[in-house]
Amino acid sequence: MSQRLPATSKVVLTLLLVSAFVVMLNETIVGVALPTIQTDLGLDPVVLQWLVTAYMLTMAIVIPLTGFLMKRYTTRVVFLGAIGLFVLGTAIGASAVLFPVDAQFGVLLLARICQAAGTGVMTPLLMTSITTLVPAERRGVIMGLLGVVMSVAPVLGPLIGGLIVTAWPWWALFVVILPLGVIALLVGAWKMVNVTQTQKVPVDVLSILLSIVAFGSLVYGLSTLGDQVDDAQQGLPPWTTVLIGVVFLALFVWRQLVLQRSDAALIDMRIFASATFSWSVLTMVVMNAILFGSLTLLPFYIQQGLGADPLQSGLIVMPGGLLMGLAGPIVGSLYDRLGPRPLVIPGAFVTALALWLMAFLLDASTSTWTLLALYLVLCVGLALLFSPLFTVAMASVKPQFVTYASAGIGTVQQIAGALGTSVFIVIYTLGRGPDVTSASVAAGTHSALVVAAVAALSIIALSFFISRPATVV
Repeated sequence: MSQRLPATSKVVLTLLLVSAFVVMLNETIVGVALPTIQTDLGLDPVVLQWLVTAYMLTMAIVIPLTGFLMKRYTTRVVFLGAIGLFVLGTAIGASAVLFPVDAQFGVLLLARICQAAGTGVMTPLLMTSITTLVPAERRGVIMGLLGVVMSVAPVLGPLIGGLIVTAWPWWALFVVILPLGVIALLVGAWKMVNVTQTQKVPVDVLSILLSIVAFGSLVYGLSTLGDQVDDAQQGLPPWTTVLIGVVFLALFVWRQLVLQRSDAALIDMRIFASATFSWSVLTMVVMNAILFGSLTLLPFYIQQGLGADPLQSGLIVMPGGLLMGLAGPIVGSLYDRLGPRPLVIPGAFVTALALWLMAFLLDASTSTWTLLALYLVLCVGLALLFSPLFTVAMASVKPQFVTYASAGIGTVQQIAGALGTSVFIVIYTLGRGPDVTSASVAAGTHSALVVAAVAALSIIALSFFISRPATVV
């Protein structure tokens, strides 16, 4: 018999899920306004891109720190700090229009950094709270709700952002989101309670510095790799930045292995002692690289290859995200009854099949209905993988390592997303060639999707290593 959740737990989880939806919606809502901001402020595209890059970098730096924060401080303090930073950033963004034009970009950049700092804490906090509060036999359903948040919010962001900037100035994006953040902050101050135990975890400054350089360099290098295929840009080559990130990541891991002997690690590497956790995270790396890469690639194909406008592009991609979100609780319920293998193995095959079909059926004359159908099949496969992998990973570590596991998963997602995006764009650009025509765009898309389809074969292999974890104590 499923155990009922106490009322307090329901309040905490509902508040965290709604707050996470708001901050993740904001993550993608600004992208569609970049051309408008560029025109109004007279910015160079390279400068303007920092509104996106700085957001990604801040997330990459903050997420690895969340394991330490959730060990050191109460759930209430961490939540209020995160949502408070998000509200502060949103308020700063809304006030940018009050500053002189030549100062508005700096204000916007500060706003996005504050928003990202709050957003980076939210998902690890939510995953830790679910694992702490929800009995194992009901965890799949709640993780499915997390899947709704993480699937639907990012795809609704561009659509809602497009509608807002069509009717109002760009700063209205922040004005619309601000009341939602304030409500979450006020309700959190009223209702949020502590659900985890705190410890006097020491602060290792060297670990923090290594983490900032390692994860910041990796995400920045990977995210700029695709931008420099066509253009010989100034500055450090992206591969150099990635190499710096790898070296500092090795130093970071070495430092954690030393510190974990005294339970003082920023991210305790003993989470990887669980084979189930390691296999699940490795599968998530490939899955997230494919998901983020396809979400970046398809708008190029839809707009430059099929001749659709940005709004049509958003409408074509949106049903896939909605499907993944709606499927989340259903897949989670099936997980609670059947375990992971009856879901992740078919999900891996469906994902690979969809990518192979997309690679060889999409061309310059493909109808949008064919594209939509194939993309929906891909999203069905990803939905069967998403919440089971999260649930298995979090359930396979010892309770004292749960906060580190959520931070590790969040960090891996950021790196995998940047990796998938850069690899897809590089292969697409090389396959497309210098001329941007419908045929060349289709050729570049084909090249990138073939690589994605080959990568998806590894998901099939990995899916057979996923199993329901034994009760961990």
